[in-house]
Amino acid sequence: MSSRFVRPVVVQVGRHDRERVIFDVNDAATILLRSFHDRTKKRKLAMDACLQVLRGEAHPLVARRAFVVAALEAKILRSD
Repeated sequence: MSSRFVRPVVVQVGRHDRERVIFDVNDAATILLRSFHDRTKKRKLAMDACLQVLRGEAHPLVARRAFVVAALEAKILRSD
């Protein structure tokens, strides 16, 4: 099973950073691990969803939705 998102997600982690286009679960997991400073429940749910996709237990859409929710909470979402 592919880990690519049907539609990419655009985030901007820092106010002065360039926008990043997130194409798949690996990109999302990297952002969640390295760029999310707050260890919130939504971040944890997004990480868990990414791991489930990587293990072949869930569809990438599940991880994408969870990532979007976490990115909204962190105020880094630019486009969904």
